Amino acid sequence: MSTREEILSALRRNTRETYDRPDLSLLKPVSYADPVAEFKQKTTTTAGARLIEMSDGDDINNKVREAYPDAKVIASNLPGVQAQLNPDTATVGQLEKADVGVIRGEIGVAENACIWIPQTMKERVVCFASEQLVIVVRRDAIVSNMHEAYARIAASQEYFREYKFGTFISGPSKTADIEGALVYGAQAARGVTVVLQ
Repeated sequence: MSTREEILSALRRNTRETYDRPDLSLLKPVSYADPVAEFKQKTTTTAGARLIEMSDGDDINNKVREAYPDAKVIASNLPGVQAQLNPDTATVGQLEKADVGVIRGEIGVAENACIWIPQTMKERVVCFASEQLVIVVRRDAIVSNMHEAYARIAASQEYFREYKFGTFISGPSKTADIEGALVYGAQAARGVTVVLQ
């Protein structure tokens, strides 16, 4: 018998009372009449990110430069983005020095302003080590809730074609101690800008 089986057997032997699982079918996921409007509102409030909306004819490079005029090193592998570093060819050490990372988000979630980001570059460190992160997401990729987001992820193996990693990001990295001192950029980007296309 394996260690796992021994532990499970011990748990079964020492369980005195069992309960039926609760009926979760009564819980309905939140749904919004206008998921894009809810996503925009939650992005700037709940998630604490900056929001930039693009119109037809807008250039992503101009939007990034307007948002971060002092940035010297931009890292991105998105077509059309003018970057000094490419996460497909740069080293981790080089990418850690990026002022701004520009990446694509595939699914935006209105209920919590999370954005699904599958790994589409060799070095995913650009998502976490850049001082500032710009996430580009399409309006038609916004869903109401996490249930819908996971259903889309499960239905499409496209997200894991080359790399087997993806993550949800919602706003800048932050942490607080017991006294309430809030620190931004503790584990990842100090600031996040969401660009809606």
